[in-house]
Amino acid sequence: MTTEAPALYARTVHGSGPGLLLAHGAGGGIEANYGPIMNGIAAQHTVVGVDYPGSGNTPTQTALELDELADQLVAAADAEGLDTFAVSGYSLGGAVAIRIAARHPERVTSLVLSATFAHLDTRTELAADLLHQLFISGQHMLLAQYLTRLTLSAPAQNSLTPAQARATAEQTASAIPPGTGAQVDLVRRVDVRDDLAAITVPTLVVITTADSLIPAALQHELAAAIPGAQIAELPTGHLPFVEQPEEWLRLITDFLGRQQIRR
Repeated sequence: MTTEAPALYARTVHGSGPGLLLAHGAGGGIEANYGPIMNGIAAQHTVVGVDYPGSGNTPTQTALELDELADQLVAAADAEGLDTFAVSGYSLGGAVAIRIAARHPERVTSLVLSATFAHLDTRTELAADLLHQLFISGQHMLLAQYLTRLTLSAPAQNSLTPAQARATAEQTASAIPPGTGAQVDLVRRVDVRDDLAAITVPTLVVITTADSLIPAALQHELAAAIPGAQIAELPTGHLPFVEQPEEWLRLITDFLGRQQIRR
């Protein structure tokens, strides 16, 4: 009896040069999370990203596993002829990037982990549970309003009038991917703490210091467990691509550029 290989996820490819894989966050997608900085990162790299099930053009699945997401990204690299690559992971994508490094250490040259966690603490688990319940109950406007409260820093929120904040939530609600429920469910089950000590490649942890969704303390805990990890603090909420895309891009490209020089 033969087992049919799973279909590859929809992928995005830009640029040329050394390989760079992108792993997006839950309820996001490659375009949503990396679109604002895509031109900048693709200027020096062959950038390959995949959309998780239920995001972009990848069909929805009822359940997701971290290993599958990691292996799908590596399969996309294989399809584009990339033997080795750096990996940039945002939020849930950071855990995916860590798992790629654990499962395919000979392929990974460096890691950039932004707004990332190794596991959830109780406070964050409660938030994720509420996000999941709001999604599966179809209360997408309430979900979007809650996300606006959690993901934007206080200065970014207060720069909006109440009407503008509601309009932002309405726009978010209309764009929530159908796979959000399964992706948030995976967030609640992620635990990559056992993978961290074995990471030997240069790693940059970008800590979003005004993050109400993934607290800076969780991000620092992650960084402390990775041998030799560098830290860069970015004064933004959970959405660096919204609040400070140019600075986020600079941190990523400067770090990756330094690794290329050393190699």
